[in-house]
Amino acid sequence: MDRNTGIGLGLILLLFVAWQYMLAPSKEQIAMQKRTQDSIARLEKRRDSLASLKKNPTKVEVNPSKLPDSTSMIRLGKTAGAFAPAAYGKEEEVTLENELLKVTFSTRGARIVDVLLKTHYKMVHGKDRKDRKFPLHLLNDPRDQFEYGLPVKGVDGDVGTASLYFTPEKKGNSIVFTAKTSNGGALTQTFTLPGNSYKLDYQLGFDKLDEVLNLRDKSMPLYWTVFLDKIEKATQYERTYSSLNFKPVAERSARCSPTRQLSEKDAEGQPIQWVANTNQFFNSALLAEKGFSSAKMKSINLADTETSLKELSTVMQVPMTGNGTFDMQFYIGPNQFDILRKMGYDMSDIVPFGNNIMGTINRWVIRPVFNFLSNIFSSKGLVIFLLTLLVKLCLFPLTYRMIYSQSKMSALKPEIDKLKEKHKDEQQQVQVETMKMYREFGVNPLGACFPMLLQLPIWFALYRFFPASIEFRQKGFWWTQDLSSYDEFFQLPFSVPFGFGDHVSLFALLWVLSTLVYTWYNSRNMDFSANPAMLYMQYIMPVLFMGFFNSSASGLSAYMFFSNLLNIGQTLATKYLLIDEKKIKAEMDAYKKKPKKKGGFGERMEQMMKDQQRLAEERAKQAGKKK
Repeated sequence: MDRNTGIGLGLILLLFVAWQYMLAPSKEQIAMQKRTQDSIARLEKRRDSLASLKKNPTKVEVNPSKLPDSTSMIRLGKTAGAFAPAAYGKEEEVTLENELLKVTFSTRGARIVDVLLKTHYKMVHGKDRKDRKFPLHLLNDPRDQFEYGLPVKGVDGDVGTASLYFTPEKKGNSIVFTAKTSNGGALTQTFTLPGNSYKLDYQLGFDKLDEVLNLRDKSMPLYWTVFLDKIEKATQYERTYSSLNFKPVAERSARCSPTRQLSEKDAEGQPIQWVANTNQFFNSALLAEKGFSSAKMKSINLADTETSLKELSTVMQVPMTGNGTFDMQFYIGPNQFDILRKMGYDMSDIVPFGNNIMGTINRWVIRPVFNFLSNIFSSKGLVIFLLTLLVKLCLFPLTYRMIYSQSKMSALKPEIDKLKEKHKDEQQQVQVETMKMYREFGVNPLGACFPMLLQLPIWFALYRFFPASIEFRQKGFWWTQDLSSYDEFFQLPFSVPFGFGDHVSLFALLWVLSTLVYTWYNSRNMDFSANPAMLYMQYIMPVLFMGFFNSSASGLSAYMFFSNLLNIGQTLATKYLLIDEKKIKAEMDAYKKKPKKKGGFGERMEQMMKDQQRLAEERAKQAGKKK
């Protein structure tokens, strides 16, 4: 190895070492990641033993008028440390209530054990195949967990607040829960429920806890596990739109995958603004204006036989002091865009409109138009039809260009038929001559496709809009009782696989039939000789998609059916009222007489066809020689 090579390798090694040094996490980040990993391990351990803890509590359950004996106090001192005075008592429930919510708290852990949403209802599809409404409760699963891990000095491991009894003091629309310590300090949790609001102000208070808590890490873990209830009739559809959402302080919001069996996300030391356990149309979120130090999230899809939809777990690092407070807010309510937007911090991202161009169209174009129409018309089905009509009118220039291009190709169909008759056994020659004819008459064979492609973002946006909008939930139209779920026009005595279900949705069926009619009408004057399979695929695809749309939101299927009806109407009106086929033929004849520029897409396509024909002829000759 010469001197120059050695210098080069040395520089590369030096750059590699410098790069590794720059990427290496700081001591603070390493400590934060270690605390998060330790918290996750403690969460798994605590969750596994949570059921047995409730059946056989380690604390002493006594009447408040009596005190535990000395033996029990010694045992409590070992497991709860300075919080031993709060480790015994009697569990009670207290409530806060306004026009929208009734929130029930337990003095054991000072945590929420039930939230009743007064203006919304759960839809249950009974064994008799009838839909029934029941009161809608959130955060009421016995397996739910919300507890802090207090790093109490002199105790092996953290002291969980779920094992402590808090003394409640209700003042108006507020409740203060207090857990006292042996040194005269206290841990307080204060909840305030404003009127006519889904927001619950929440404050964590530390009073004289400097000598009690190990403040070295300056944070403590908050374990939050929620088992999402099945709230909607279409459970599989609801599962697709339910997830664990979160937002880092300095970045865009994100979520765990709603479709994977197990999905985990790690903030990796980044501060977190909020975390939301989200059903399709409702959520329970915890927000901190100053942000949580870090968080790790996990989403588990439960089996269909389970009573719950998903298990969502979060471990957050909450800033901790010996004295002071940490302010937070709960949001427990509907995924309604306007309400969540007023909460700030991009909480409106919880509504799954999409994070790309589709989401932008839904949030700032379709949603305002929908709200405007809803303020005029009470029927949500009529609003869907009018919204579809407005979309079609806005896209009409593109639709006109598509139909105009189809009309030009239709005008050439007799000439193309003559070519087929002339070159019956020479398919390659027919294609070459057809492309040459298109170029001579100024016809772009893809002219009918480009306008369709330009409309795709709006179509996809609308597909996301209907299942994400709570405004359609439990709103009836014609034969359907709930535009956010599937409509059962026919019930089957058996279940069809591949997502079809044990019913037939009439809106989905009407969409399939209208699509087949529209396809047949448009295909009459189109040439599929080059690829006959495309003709059959046009009819097969809508039938296959019936399995998907049969169990999806009837509002979405209604929009698609209305869209097909308007497409047929626009096509017929444009062809017979706005387009003069004789004039089109005259323009094409005039174009044929003009001198043509060399190059261009048409000529390249023609040349490509000729090359393919030449290669086919060469292969045929070689095959003949071998014989």
